[in-house]
Amino acid sequence: MDSSLYALVEDLRGVDAAQVLSHGVSSITVGAAYHRARDVTPHGRTRVTFRQDGIHFPPGDLFDGLRLLPPVQRDADQEPLKALRDQTRELGVPLHGWAVFLHSTTLGLAFPDVTQENCFGDRAAPADLCPSNPDVRAYAVALGRAVARQGMDSVVSESLHFGMFGHGYHHERSFVDLGSAAEFALGLCFCPHCQARLPGAETARTAASRLAASVLDGGPPATELPTVLEDYARSRTPIVTSLAADVADAVAAEGSSLTFLDLTGAVKGYADGRPTGGPAADSAWQIGVDPSAVSDVVPSYAILCYAHDEDRVAEDVAAYRTALGPDTTLRAVLRPGVPDTTSSDHLAAKVTAARKAGANTVDYYSYGLVPLPVLSRIPH
Repeated sequence: MDSSLYALVEDLRGVDAAQVLSHGVSSITVGAAYHRARDVTPHGRTRVTFRQDGIHFPPGDLFDGLRLLPPVQRDADQEPLKALRDQTRELGVPLHGWAVFLHSTTLGLAFPDVTQENCFGDRAAPADLCPSNPDVRAYAVALGRAVARQGMDSVVSESLHFGMFGHGYHHERSFVDLGSAAEFALGLCFCPHCQARLPGAETARTAASRLAASVLDGGPPATELPTVLEDYARSRTPIVTSLAADVADAVAAEGSSLTFLDLTGAVKGYADGRPTGGPAADSAWQIGVDPSAVSDVVPSYAILCYAHDEDRVAEDVAAYRTALGPDTTLRAVLRPGVPDTTSSDHLAAKVTAARKAGANTVDYYSYGLVPLPVLSRIPH
């Protein structure tokens, strides 16, 4: 059973594939295209690592003629992915290419018109590229093909969907208690391409602006989402499904396959590992994802089980298994350390829960972000 450890290129400097695999996994999922971040990297060459937007390989000719070109990392000419691919082939293990698709501050700042536009007409989420925009869709297809062309056994697509208000940039401030409904409303996109594709966009935009303005003007936090906004958000799912299908086809044409990474579990449990409410599958519509529909166009689906409680892990996995049906491979991604996991036994209990609930495999996040003693929990 293939079990993978996620790893970012900067964290593999001076580390070979065998060292990563020694932590109890049978494959590596490497960040072929990533986004800006500042990370504490406990056992890395640098103990705090600043990451840039972009790809870790030469772009080749796949982006020729496109308006959006991927930023290229400084190490791309050294081809770190090729070196890792050679090592994994020699060891006879898979290498998966993990790519961030529609979350790029660099591209959003350079081309504001391809980002999500909120109900007030503001382009205030430069990291969130809109999946309705034809330039963005062409870029996503080319990126999927380019990552697959690096010889990856599969391409793992992060952020191949709409963004949410709480993560549109990397230094954000709000001294207003918006409430969950107003925050959600501010994250909806009403760009011209969304308005052209989605019925009722103008009505939804008016409702969103009224809801948000009522709080911004000094009213109480808004916690009840109007039906018109939920309907509008749910109507976006075919946009994401069709984009996933296009990327999956492009990846398959390169001899690889697509794993769709659904971030809903992180939306609910990233900060503290204590998600509340129904299972993550029931909230995927908030980022424009219909798990059942997406499972019809991709062979593999990954979910982030960012939860402390093994019963919650089981609940989330079971809900996705029901939505996906029996034929789509379901990969559950666990964090082996804080804030989700306290010990080897605790991790083992969550792995068991995930597998019993229907996960075909369990993967782990992430090699460079946790101390080595935490990674030692995985073989157990």
